[in-house]
Amino acid sequence: MLEIRQTPMGGDLRDFLDVVDVIYRDDARYIRPLDMDLKDRLNPKKNPFFEHADGVVFTAHRDGKCVGRVTAQIDREHLARYKDDTGFFGFLDTVDDAEVASELLRRAEGWLKGRGIKTVRGPISLSINEEIGCLVEGFDAPPVLLNPHHRAYQGDLIEKAGYAKAKDVFGWRYEVGDLNARVKKAQADIRAMPEVTIRRLSKKDIDRDIKMTLDIFNDAWGDNWGFVPATKREADKMVADMKLFLVPDVTALVLIDGEPAAVAIALPNVNELITDMRGKLFPLGLPKLLYRLKVEGAKSARLLILGIKKKFRLQRKYAALSLFLYAEMNDGAKRAGMTWGELGWTLEDNAAVNAGIRMMGAKKYKVYRVYEKSLS
Repeated sequence: MLEIRQTPMGGDLRDFLDVVDVIYRDDARYIRPLDMDLKDRLNPKKNPFFEHADGVVFTAHRDGKCVGRVTAQIDREHLARYKDDTGFFGFLDTVDDAEVASELLRRAEGWLKGRGIKTVRGPISLSINEEIGCLVEGFDAPPVLLNPHHRAYQGDLIEKAGYAKAKDVFGWRYEVGDLNARVKKAQADIRAMPEVTIRRLSKKDIDRDIKMTLDIFNDAWGDNWGFVPATKREADKMVADMKLFLVPDVTALVLIDGEPAAVAIALPNVNELITDMRGKLFPLGLPKLLYRLKVEGAKSARLLILGIKKKFRLQRKYAALSLFLYAEMNDGAKRAGMTWGELGWTLEDNAAVNAGIRMMGAKKYKVYRVYEKSLS
């Protein structure tokens, strides 16, 4: 008999955390996220997301064993921006069993519907600025920082529960190396402009730099599908997190006549540094992670943010800014001893961005699918 249990955000998450050891036990590519990080993200006392959101955790149990999990959440910032009565499910992981997936999603839908939600979208964990989509292509590569990994059957189980594709987003693999002539010219042209200032983000001035970054990012991404800008408290948390993980070499901030105009930030792929920790930082995981991060250094990164303000993106003079940012990240990654990175995610229908990434020589190697279902 299948039992679905409900747990409040910030409650006892042991089953929620440990079920991945059952689901992914024979998946050599899976990397268990750090338990401490997930506990903090799902704790309303520690995550400022819950200052404008509500959520709940569900776990599925059969014969006394946990066999699946999901969250349901409502983001009032999203509702205020889009007025679409849409709620979300996230962190969906199940064994290969249609009943488990459908019952977990049914309970999530019921919780959302009881709060006036008419459309459910996911997996999004917890917001569009974090993990998004169910992996549907690219199972042979391990997940990078803040991108999901799933079993190959998971998307089919979501569809069997009545969901249809809403949007695909792409992950691109980029090999650090020599730049082609067109990219080199774009980099040189931007550097030669007297009004343009280029610098790296600084740990010393991280508060100022993140404020500039969010100013650019919110303007650049404002029209993108599902975008919700970060609140001030979420930005403050980002600053705290960046202080630990920031590698200035793989960042670039562009000012034009003193105005923040474009930014790119990659973070070291922490996933490659925690493969043997099984989600545990204590007692030995933390010193291992710090040593690997600060002394050995990650060999890969994820391009987390890249944006150009609309007023500059629409000026022909600055058409090469995106290639310039990619080139700067490539050169910085070389200095940092990195060999590859994941660019993205990018929207499947963002033709201009995807063309620029292809021009850099990156290859689409993962597809993450967001699903949607009407509750009307």
